[in-house]
Amino acid sequence: MKKLATALGVLVGLWLAVLVVLGFALGRGSRDRVASRLGEALAAQATVGDADLALVRGHLTLEKLAVRRSDVVGSLTLDVARIHCDLAPLGFALFDRACSELAISGVRMEASTLQLFRIARPRRTPLHVSRVVIHDARFSLAPSAIMPGLDAITLHIESVTAGPTTFKSPLSWLFSLETLAMTIELPASVKIQLSYAGGMLSASGSLFGSTPISLPVTLPVADASADAKAELEALVAWAKRLATDLVAKRASDWLDSKLPF
Repeated sequence: MKKLATALGVLVGLWLAVLVVLGFALGRGSRDRVASRLGEALAAQATVGDADLALVRGHLTLEKLAVRRSDVVGSLTLDVARIHCDLAPLGFALFDRACSELAISGVRMEASTLQLFRIARPRRTPLHVSRVVIHDARFSLAPSAIMPGLDAITLHIESVTAGPTTFKSPLSWLFSLETLAMTIELPASVKIQLSYAGGMLSASGSLFGSTPISLPVTLPVADASADAKAELEALVAWAKRLATDLVAKRASDWLDSKLPF
């Protein structure tokens, strides 16, 4: 019995040592595959600065991701400080590569037009994760992407949590949104603070007066057949309807406060 326990201990130690070596060996390949997938999806040049594949603890961490595109269609820059994907520990990730939680931080994206996302369907299926956590992400869309004649519109996301997500576009997590805290920067230095939780959206800022307003929100439904551009267009249309509902709610609350009955 003692010999069996010793043999098992040796085997476990050898397995863990093999996983450490494989982690170093496969980390570079994981980095290159992620860069290749992003470059293909966005028809751009993509690089990843560093990758840490920990097969024993079960995670893949990527740092200093950069995507660049500039052609007749438009320009796109995307920088991500850190991406952390939780994998099955103790080497099970070699057989099951599913990402249980994807944590993204330090995102900066600028796009001149939504046409940048009108690309051929990728040869590989989009990344699917069980949970998404985002901190400090800034998305800037040029006037032509939303409404010509305006300054750029910037979305600064302080934090996001979302459920199962298939990443066809950088905003795919909106379909399974759980919580959100963000600021929208509009032309003429107008800022709107938004928060979402439990199916309720709250908005505050100069456009809504001193008292924040809240209204129930129905999230958009993801279309499995939509490509990245169609998905982004659907999300933009949903955001426009939501903005209209917020203005209508503000007007209704203002009228109610003024009426004597």
